Amino acid sequence: MNALTLIIITILVLVLAYRYYGCFIAAKILTIDANRQTPAHELNDGRDYIPTNKWVVFGHHFAAIAGAGPLVGPTLAAQYGYVPGFLWLLIGAVLAGGVHDMVVLFASIRHKGRSLAEIAKDEVGQTTGAAASFAVLVIILMTMAGLAIVIVNALFKNAWGTFTVTATIPIAMFIGVYMRYLRPGHIGEASIIGTVLILGGVVLGPVVKASAWASLFIFSEIQLKLLLPAYGFIAATLPVWFLLAPRDYLSSYLKIGTIAGLALGIFIVRPEIQMPAFTVFTAGGGPVIPGPVWPFLMITIACGAVSGFHALIGSGTTPKLVDNERDILIIGYGAMLTECFVAVMALIAATSLHPGDYFAINTSAAVFPSLAAMGYTVVDLPQLSAMVGEDVAHRPGGAVSLAVGMASIFAGIPGLKHLMSYWYQFAIMFEALFILTTIDAGTRVARYIVQDLFGKVYKPFERVNWWPGVIFTGAVVSFVWGYLLYGGNISTIWPIFGVANQLLATLALCIGTTIILKKTKSTTYSLVTFLPMIVLFITTVTAGSMSILNTYLPKGMLVNAVLMALMITAVVITVVDSSFKWYKFIQQAKPK
Repeated sequence: MNALTLIIITILVLVLAYRYYGCFIAAKILTIDANRQTPAHELNDGRDYIPTNKWVVFGHHFAAIAGAGPLVGPTLAAQYGYVPGFLWLLIGAVLAGGVHDMVVLFASIRHKGRSLAEIAKDEVGQTTGAAASFAVLVIILMTMAGLAIVIVNALFKNAWGTFTVTATIPIAMFIGVYMRYLRPGHIGEASIIGTVLILGGVVLGPVVKASAWASLFIFSEIQLKLLLPAYGFIAATLPVWFLLAPRDYLSSYLKIGTIAGLALGIFIVRPEIQMPAFTVFTAGGGPVIPGPVWPFLMITIACGAVSGFHALIGSGTTPKLVDNERDILIIGYGAMLTECFVAVMALIAATSLHPGDYFAINTSAAVFPSLAAMGYTVVDLPQLSAMVGEDVAHRPGGAVSLAVGMASIFAGIPGLKHLMSYWYQFAIMFEALFILTTIDAGTRVARYIVQDLFGKVYKPFERVNWWPGVIFTGAVVSFVWGYLLYGGNISTIWPIFGVANQLLATLALCIGTTIILKKTKSTTYSLVTFLPMIVLFITTVTAGSMSILNTYLPKGMLVNAVLMALMITAVVITVVDSSFKWYKFIQQAKPK
């Protein structure tokens, strides 16, 4: 199978889905009103609620939702072959993920930019609100820890990559000041300057690596596990215009540009997909993911198909920035489809490696010999390691194999092979930016939720601009996910993150079904959220139960088992509680 075929299919499906399905939901089901005042105008405070250009909001939203999930998830799921992941990405994004994101964003805007938990309380009841609050907090903590561990594995003892990623922070701050005070409204100008500066960081990387300054950018795993939560705290407490929005905006177009460049590279190089359509691991027992393709594919590929984490952004920072309701379609549905395209590119980059090379990177030195005995032998890995200037073998987690795959495709373009090390470090920076922008927004959203909870005890906490509350809750959230990061690794964090993510998506679709039934009184229209909710509910509860019984309890991981069980319980409570609401709305809609 040639990778070009997969790209063409992806583009056709996503364009048609946006033009017809997305527009239908926006116009007929949600009935978006361009004349209705959004919270950004109604509650404009110059800090969190700010009417913002739709392309800046799109950039922020896309950067915030597109963390490591659409990169790492498809890469890890490649162990099943390329067909299962490819099909789930397209089907999931069009029928579940895009709908999920657009409905949640619409609901939050209509509820003055409030969080998903607050919406659940208003639309369903106190019980569902409490269950949603618990689920939301758990998924944020798991997401921050799960994504941060990917950065740790990619950047430790890598001065070039660390310098490049670190440089994006002051660059974003400068662009934030530039767009707000120096040259307001000159978005294109700021974009060009910011992009040039970020690319300059990549170019200067080898100079820094070879200089006396290199030691300042070489960190151990432990040091990075301490620095990342500190960064999350700073990003969550600074004004949104100063770091979060400009950095997300700049990184989003850098990401989109990189993915477009990768697609162009695939058009030029036309790499063959080396991984078979299905592998022997579809029945289970794989070295990367131990479970069978169903239900574990859908909890491994979360972002890129459908992701509960998106509900946190769609009911967190984004609705406070939307200038006009007509922007909901491009920001909600459009950004999700863009992320799907990113995920397909990641899947292609990973599966274009020889299977033996792929498994050699994504498994430990102790596990790989058993795979070699099955025929998965190394082909190009020694040459690839020499070309990128690092030993890339046995670095599991997905980030390194993806970077190697991307670099290989770029280096295959005539005249660019000698730049392989640059492409590799650029890909590492590219992945790290995805993750850091999610940490930016995710920590801030968690701060909002904790402030809401503390506000029940002490009212000033409910004010999102009350500085003592901002600093205290930001520190609490950063400490908790930092603690999980410090004591965890990819194998212990990612599975429970995947289940929590999909359970939260189930919960959000459940609330969306309630809102659509209440708004339209149409059982037919409510199917757009109800059907994907049922699929996710059955799949994720099965995966969670299997993880508890087959992995966590046998290994004595009681904390993981308890958290998983509590999350499943919270979602079951939400579905049951919502069912009574649905029955009431359906009965009211019947002709008397």
